Amino acid sequence: MKKFKRLFVTVGLTLLLIFLRPILHLFFMNSSAKILSLIYEYSPILITMATAWSLIELVGVFKRILLSRFDISKEDNLASRKAHTQIHILSQILTFLIIFLAFGAILLSFDAVRKVGIGFFASAGAAGIIIGLSAQKIMGALLAGIQIALTQPFREEDAVLVENEWGWIEEINLTYVVVRLWDKRRLVLPSTYFLEKPFQNWTRTSAEIIGSVFIYADYTLPVSALREELTRLLQASELWDGKVNVLQVTDAKESTLELRALVSAKNSPVAWDLRVYIREKLIEFIQKNYPESLPRTRVSLKK
Repeated sequence: MKKFKRLFVTVGLTLLLIFLRPILHLFFMNSSAKILSLIYEYSPILITMATAWSLIELVGVFKRILLSRFDISKEDNLASRKAHTQIHILSQILTFLIIFLAFGAILLSFDAVRKVGIGFFASAGAAGIIIGLSAQKIMGALLAGIQIALTQPFREEDAVLVENEWGWIEEINLTYVVVRLWDKRRLVLPSTYFLEKPFQNWTRTSAEIIGSVFIYADYTLPVSALREELTRLLQASELWDGKVNVLQVTDAKESTLELRALVSAKNSPVAWDLRVYIREKLIEFIQKNYPESLPRTRVSLKK
């Protein structure tokens, strides 16, 4: 019942104002009190505001009920994150429409504004072009937010790489998106950014991810020994998901070999920790067992 408390208050206030209007009308007809006259005159505005408030609270109640059915704290939360994203955006759209319609209804309740509106529509040609150009960016951002909600190129808590920064989608609003970076900073980008520029989504279809570790060593390093050590390290680590275990020589430079280890983990934060761990342990293995195979520069001296 706690989640309905604010809704009951707003609905009660709206009903009170609706039933209070005819009572004020009776007093207004037989009284010259200015306070009653003002309350009666502006009661339609108060009723409109209270109704809009009640509708917004009703949207919030439905939002909380729907969100409670989808748990994003579990390991496999792809469907839940998708539902959370759609529900958040839909509630924001409904809230925006309610406020917009209520604001328009309040303005039209004034005679002066109504006359201006009639004149505006009578000369809507040039005025419409001017307003359209000035509101182009705002409407573009709103439409971009709606398009993101429908197409879902990313969802809440998706791991993304954007503007050379790595983080998670924290908030998706109608006009902007908040990315929580790995170091707790927040990157705020307009919704149109994600429709106009490329970005990486590491958890689009699954949270699983493959990480790469590059090692540079001398030509004398036995690759098979390093490959066996990689397998041993992965099998002993709780960070590895048991799927990808590859070590390959990806390049042969003038003085060193480039070796790339591919490892997999259940999500991007775990993959990062696994990559750091594997890089450190492979370097220790080379230092301890094959120190002569560390990168070196050869110089040939001729007499």
